[in-house]
This record gives sequence, structure tokens and C-alpha cells, in this order.
Amino acid sequence: MVRDELNVLAAFLAVAEQRSFTRAAKELGVSPSALSHAIRGLEEQVGVRLLARTTRSVAPTDAGEQLIGRLRPALGDIHEVLDQIAGLRDRPAGRVRVLASRSAASAVLAPKLGTFARAYPDVVLEVTTTDEQRVDLVAAHFDAGIQLGEFIERDMVAVRVSLDHRAAIVGSPRYFESHPKPKSPRDLPRHQCINYRHGSAGVYRWEFDKGKQSLAVAVNGPLVVDDVDLLIRAALDGAGLAFTLADRVAAHLASGALVRVLEDWCPPFPGYFLYYPSRRQQPAALSALIETLRR
Repeated sequence: MVRDELNVLAAFLAVAEQRSFTRAAKELGVSPSALSHAIRGLEEQVGVRLLARTTRSVAPTDAGEQLIGRLRPALGDIHEVLDQIAGLRDRPAGRVRVLASRSAASAVLAPKLGTFARAYPDVVLEVTTTDEQRVDLVAAHFDAGIQLGEFIERDMVAVRVSLDHRAAIVGSPRYFESHPKPKSPRDLPRHQCINYRHGSAGVYRWEFDKGKQSLAVAVNGPLVVDDVDLLIRAALDGAGLAFTLADRVAAHLASGALVRVLEDWCPPFPGYFLYYPSRRQQPAALSALIETLRR
């Protein structure tokens, strides 16, 4: 049945153009009686007769002609916009808004930005970085987010976009000249450690796993930062031990500028995931981004 106001206006225009309730009803896929009832309701709403009816013909009144003059271009514009939007299902185009942690943006997005831009020139990828671990994507008007799996809500669709990660506890040779290497996470309170603040979640407690053992250690030290590059720079300069991801310091470990400890307490864990609210009617631009990051 014809129910909402836009459909009623479109129905009125169909009757006026066809000059027949029967032909218009067939075109719209509704019954003539339902169509007549909808038009009568429209006339009662505006308080003016829009169609003159006899048993043999239907024609718009002067008021109906005025409405038709404004309605045709307005409905044409609406249909044009709907067609453009529908095209986003099949052709990657438009804007995709992505929220990512700064480390995820560096590790996952940065290496693929050029590839994506060249492959999909009609897509605008808008990236916002944050260290807030849990953000309501819908409320914040983002299409998708990229984050470690442990921070993603269960009602989200999550697609893995990185290999496994491993944590790395590192310090410089200069630091270890005056401090013994820790043999267990329980030794860390006796060390100078560089703390990292995760947005509003506060300072991160270093987490470890070994077999069936799990530990979370609150460390102390001379520095608290909220930037991974600054964290690594401070470790290189001998300020203390740092907790980071192994791939972020691979070159420094290979060169000997940093030394890794407690490696047996840092098993692999699933890396980054792109996540979004629903599988239904996914825009082609978002699908293109997912496929690019998965490759």
C-alpha cells in the first residue's frame, strides 16, 4: 500500500500524468482503491482538491497543476540522487571515513595508501588517528576502524588485515651496562621503564604470557609518553626499557642498537583488524579498501 508522504506525492503525479487511477495503479503495483484512498488522504491533508474525478476521466485541478509544476523537478532530483547513491554499491566511489590507532595507521594503512589511491581514483579515503581504544564508530560517523582485535566490540564485523604480532621488551646496550637483564616480568619493578599512555584508558600495564601463566605488570620509570616513535627514541638513548611491537624495532634489533629481553614471555598474538558495523549493503568503496588491505 502507498503509505509515506513521498510515495503519496509520487502516486499523485502518476495519476495526474496517466489521467487514470487504473493505469497509475498498475504502474505503481498497487490496487486502484488503495491509490484512490491515498490521494484522498493527501487532499484532506492540504485541504484542497487536487484531482477532478468523474466515472470516465481524471484531471488535475488548478491547485493540482501548481503542485505538479513543483513536483516533477523535485522528484526528478530525488530519483537522480538515489541513482547516484545506488551506483556506490557497484562502483568504488565517494568518501570512506576510517578511524585507526596511530600504530595501525602506520603498520596497515601507510604501506597501501599509494596502491589504493591509484587503483580507486574516485574514492576519497579520510583517515583519523587516535589512541582511544574503544570508539563508537556509528556515533562518531566513521565507516570503519582499524584496531587490535582485543579492543573491537563483539557486534562488529572484523576482517584481519595484518599478520600476527609479537610484543618486544627492549633496551639499549648502554642501559644494560648498568642494569642486569630481567629474567622474569617480576624483575621489572626494579628497572627503569618507559610508560606509554593509551588515551583516556591511562597508562598501559605491561602484559605477558608464558604457557598457562599470565601477568600484568605496572612499571615505573622517568618517562610517560603517548607516541611510539618517542618511546623507541627514548629506549635508544638509554632512558629505560620499552614495551613495543617487534616489527616496530626490527631494524634496531638487527643493528644491535636495541637488545630484546623476556622474549619467551611474549608469544605471537593476532594483529590488526578492520572492523565495521554491518555486512548489509556494504558500499563498493569500503569493499575495495578491505580487499586492498587484505592483500
